[in-house]
Formats: sequence, C-alpha cells, structure tokens
Amino acid sequence: MMLEISLSEPDDFLKVRETLTRIGVASRRDNTLYQSCHILHKQGRYFIVHFKELFLLDGKKSNLETSDMERRNTIATLLADWGLVGIVN
Repeated sequence: MMLEISLSEPDDFLKVRETLTRIGVASRRDNTLYQSCHILHKQGRYFIVHFKELFLLDGKKSNLETSDMERRNTIATLLADWGLVGIVN
C-alpha cells in the first residue's frame, strides 16, 4: 500500500518534507494549495503516503481511490527525478 523510498542522507528528510508542502491540489475558491502526500518515517524506513492512506493507518474511514495512488506515485517519481529520493518498491 505505502510506497517505500530511500534517502541519500538523513538531512534529505527535511528537504523532502518541505518539497511535499509545495505539491498538491489547488483550490480555485480560496486560492489554497492542499498537500496530497507526506513523508512517513517508521522503524528506520521511509515512505511516501497519500493523506488518505494516513487515515487508514489511524483506523479511520477513507475513500482512497486508484487516482489517489497514481497521484502519490507520480509525486514520488518527481522526487526521484529531482534526486531527492530513491524508490524502493
């Protein structure tokens, strides 16, 4: 479900976190950008997760769709293309 990534240096965590705040879905009404994905650090491993996946991890209901997973994968690919992460799986 979650997309595992690797970081070259521990410092890259903050760079990825900051970059993800600038990638998302824009609201035309209130001129706001809603962050789609987050970086998660669990048991020494790093993951890129869609915000709806975080709801599922907390045991809450979520309407996670294929398009959400595709958006997450596209964002992870962008991060990899920019040299910020490596995709593990």
